[in-house]
Amino acid sequence: MSGNLLDAGTVIGCPHGGRVTAATPPAGGTRVAGAAVATAAHSYVVTGCPHTVDRVPSPCVTVRWTADSTGITVDGAPVLLDTSAAQCFSAAFVPQGPPVVQAAQRKVTVR
Repeated sequence: MSGNLLDAGTVIGCPHGGRVTAATPPAGGTRVAGAAVATAAHSYVVTGCPHTVDRVPSPCVTVRWTADSTGITVDGAPVLLDTSAAQCFSAAFVPQGPPVVQAAQRKVTVR
């Protein structure tokens, strides 16, 4: 398993152009280049999603990550990589596609 580490500065969007931000910002003591490392313990929300279904607004509002079992943890929670599985959801918990990671931190390779 390998991928780029997600942190508080990672730029993430929903598949429709909304902005993904941490509802519970990564704040722990583990930092990469000054930014707190994101883990599966953090919640993410989506704002500004323009998605509609049959002309009815159905914006993405949250992202759920499935942390990889890389064995790398921060404060007991698995770290998130840009290769970690994730799904954006509407307010009705309808899956709307994976988030788009536009920028991430350093490469991590686990063997």
